[in-house]
Amino acid sequence: MLIETMGMELHPPTFPEAAMANFDFAYHVMWESVPMLMKGLRYTIIITAGGLFFGFILGVASGLMKLSRNPILPRIAGVYIESIRGTPLMVQVMFLYFGLPLLLGMRIPPLTASIIAIAVNAGAYIAEVVRGAVQSIEKGQVEAGRSIGLSRSQTMLYIVWPQAFRRMIPPLGNQFIISLKDTSLLVVIGMGELTRTGQEIIADNFRAFEVWLTVAIIYLAITRTLSYALSVLERRMSVSERS
Repeated sequence: MLIETMGMELHPPTFPEAAMANFDFAYHVMWESVPMLMKGLRYTIIITAGGLFFGFILGVASGLMKLSRNPILPRIAGVYIESIRGTPLMVQVMFLYFGLPLLLGMRIPPLTASIIAIAVNAGAYIAEVVRGAVQSIEKGQVEAGRSIGLSRSQTMLYIVWPQAFRRMIPPLGNQFIISLKDTSLLVVIGMGELTRTGQEIIADNFRAFEVWLTVAIIYLAITRTLSYALSVLERRMSVSERS
């Protein structure tokens, strides 16, 4: 089928019929790929954990800046949040790894660039989670804290923040899963995470179907495990709040 797009003719990929007919699923390729893929998965987890650690710090700071009474701080946070949320992560990675070094006159190592990219991207979304969670706390509790002599910062620290943090946990868990999957985009800078490792294996054995299937299963196993852990955590939190 011929597809016409913006004056360009795009043809679907074609494969020799003989090759398609003779395709045989090689189970052993999947098992042989696992040890190498585990090395890539290690980098994926390191990047995700490191990126979300710094992203959480950046997100909390930006979220609280959005709530600040200072007229300048909310604008600064708003520019950061909207700029990151309004641009693709791949563009941010390419800018950070290829563009920014031209300005700084220094090369950023792939692992460092990867963690920074995930942190900056996740921080913008975590900032909105923080802002929403803090604003969801009833104003009466803030007024109660102030009425017993607590300052605004003490009220935030001892009354608002503990309750808001419990409400942040489910969306923070979802952001962990999103950032984990987003690490696959780091293949554009040659970072040896799970997806890049899959590419390297395919370049060696030319078994794309089996290798990509294995990569997909690994991603699915991790995300489903995290989703289950989050659901268990949410149930326990709801029980503790009712008791």
